Amino acid sequence: MAGTEAVPGQTTLEPAVNPSHSSPPFQHLLLATERSEHDVPAEITALAMAARCGLPLRVVLPLRSNPEYEIAAPELALRAEREMAARVAQLREQATRAGVTLEVSVRRGEEPWREIVADAQASAADLLVTRHRGKQGILARLLVGEMVSKVAGHAPCSMLMVPPPGGLWSHHVLAAVDASAHGPVVARQAAAVAATCGLPLTVLSVAPDGSAPAQAAALAVAQRAADAAMQAVPGLPAPPQVRTGQGRAYEAIVAAADAAGADLIVLGRRGETELADLLLGSTAQRVVGLAGRAVMLVRA
Repeated sequence: MAGTEAVPGQTTLEPAVNPSHSSPPFQHLLLATERSEHDVPAEITALAMAARCGLPLRVVLPLRSNPEYEIAAPELALRAEREMAARVAQLREQATRAGVTLEVSVRRGEEPWREIVADAQASAADLLVTRHRGKQGILARLLVGEMVSKVAGHAPCSMLMVPPPGGLWSHHVLAAVDASAHGPVVARQAAAVAATCGLPLTVLSVAPDGSAPAQAAALAVAQRAADAAMQAVPGLPAPPQVRTGQGRAYEAIVAAADAAGADLIVLGRRGETELADLLLGSTAQRVVGLAGRAVMLVRA
């Protein structure tokens, strides 16, 4: 894997190999970016993933478009297009240095999130990499940017949200699972990523309290998911560690990631107790906003 351009305050990615020689967990990577300062971590990570896995990288750049505005002020619309072209050229240079083949799609529309989702559908992406602009706060909606939250709620594939400084995970992968049928899916996806990177994996299930029955039930959930991951992904460097937590799910997940030194958290987009009409489950929103590390949201 070739390195990407060093950016002040960002992690420089060194060449790496796949220790397990396993197949990449994803085949069709899609990076969503507006080429702003907030997008830099996602760009670094997406380029590094494509380089490590030997995959091309598709990039969608949503350009906000308003027909009435463009008719009234065509010179401003033209300036926006020129600025976008310059940003695309810079990204192509970074991809060339990383040894990554880049396919760029500039999509115009009034709502950027719709253009990102539409491109993910059209390109059959299996992982969408995007920025994370969240700030710590009391309300979950403050933890994940509005556009990113809408993309996460409607994307047809799994999604990776990357906070600063960006870069590939290199220490530990944590899979947070629940008792739904989606739990083993999350564990298998996390195992595939861990095997590709030669990293240890922890599978966590959170109990509502510390009572013996609740802890036993959570342990059984985690063990079933870990067993499913082991069967599906034989290239793991070691059997998954099985852990339980208790209390609020998002707090237990972040605490377990801290304890394990995990730099990637993998979980479902919605937990089994989330309301169906939520775009992004409240647990997922809080984990993404508070974890301070990359979070992969797996679609069932």
